[in-house]
Amino acid sequence: MGLTAAVDPVATPSGHIYSREAIVSYLLTKNQELKQARIRYEAQLTIDKKRDLEKDKQEERNKIQKFTLMEQCPAQMSKETHAAKHESFLKRKIDTESKANKEESLKRTSYWLSESQPEYSVQATEEEVRKNPPPTCPPSPMSGKPLKLKDLMSIDLQRDGGDDGKCMCSVSSKAITTQEVVLIKKTKVVILKDVLDTLTKSSSSASSSIRKICPVTGKKFKDKDVITLKKGTSGFAASGDVVAKKYRPTLT
Repeated sequence: MGLTAAVDPVATPSGHIYSREAIVSYLLTKNQELKQARIRYEAQLTIDKKRDLEKDKQEERNKIQKFTLMEQCPAQMSKETHAAKHESFLKRKIDTESKANKEESLKRTSYWLSESQPEYSVQATEEEVRKNPPPTCPPSPMSGKPLKLKDLMSIDLQRDGGDDGKCMCSVSSKAITTQEVVLIKKTKVVILKDVLDTLTKSSSSASSSIRKICPVTGKKFKDKDVITLKKGTSGFAASGDVVAKKYRPTLT
């Protein structure tokens, strides 16, 4: 978001500006959603663990049962093994595939048919939960990067003619339109980048660890305390990042 009228404006580390109430409401809602998602995810992991344990136990029981049968009646086991091998051989020679199996095979290969579209199932839902562990905190609406309430930075936006007027540079009082703008997060001051560069160019060759002086508050700050704010975009080439896409028609 750009420097538009915002109520009690705050900035994120990515340089986007929001009304405090709007972004706080968003984060609270997303945190509740993530909390529920974490509960579902942890419950699914518990279910998977129980299933794995039960599967291991069943395999162990099968091994014991097979061993016991072989000890009690080896001749019978040999007969059953021979019958199983013979049946497998016949399946390779004769089409024994049932109608249901053929329909399932058709679904896998003929995915354009309506009846071949994937259906909602408990297994599909479990797989989706299992493969998508929830993040620890919600993403920023614009940058998509993790964002916490403590990351929000208050800013002092100077406006021309009241709360709904144009934003102005706190030093030069120039109207902010499409110029690059920076925020000194320690002092909440919003300044045009070229104005700040002019005021601090005497120390531009110095290390970023050397503190500079805020031209508005007189407080010291470092280069790492300066955040570039994102510009608002429009359809004009002089504003923001305009991307043209080639239209490629398709047959439907």
